[in-house]
Amino acid sequence: MKEKEIVLTPEGLRRLEEELELLKSVRRREVAERIKQALAFGDISENAEYEDAKNEQAFVEGRIITLEKILRHARVIDQEEIGTEEVTIGSTVRLKDLADGAEYEYTIVGSEEADPAAHRISYESPVGRALLGKKKGDTVDVDVPAGKLSFQILDIARE
Repeated sequence: MKEKEIVLTPEGLRRLEEELELLKSVRRREVAERIKQALAFGDISENAEYEDAKNEQAFVEGRIITLEKILRHARVIDQEEIGTEEVTIGSTVRLKDLADGAEYEYTIVGSEEADPAAHRISYESPVGRALLGKKKGDTVDVDVPAGKLSFQILDIARE
């Protein structure tokens, strides 16, 4: 089975590489130290600290494996590929909600970088999919669980 391509912006690549480095160089050591301390308490069969540290170790190791796989299959978007004529991955899009006039600004990113609270939405999300390929001035209708949203694209910029 072919691995799904993972699309990252240069900023997203940097963040994932930093997280991986932190997990490998700092968190692994911290968890190993916690396990060592918990073992010093003796009987591990009823040792909550040991159990908690082992669970954290499993999480850290799992995240390291996940990040390594992401980085192995990542395609980094070249800033030069991000145009301002139409919405692409890496574009920052300013939208006007046609229902209430509110304005929103989102950066279109890959699913591994998506963080709606930070206004970074995946190109695979309903809004992201609807925006791809559209131009400034276009009206976009998006079907969401709550109904239909309509936006006008006010501006397209590079991140």
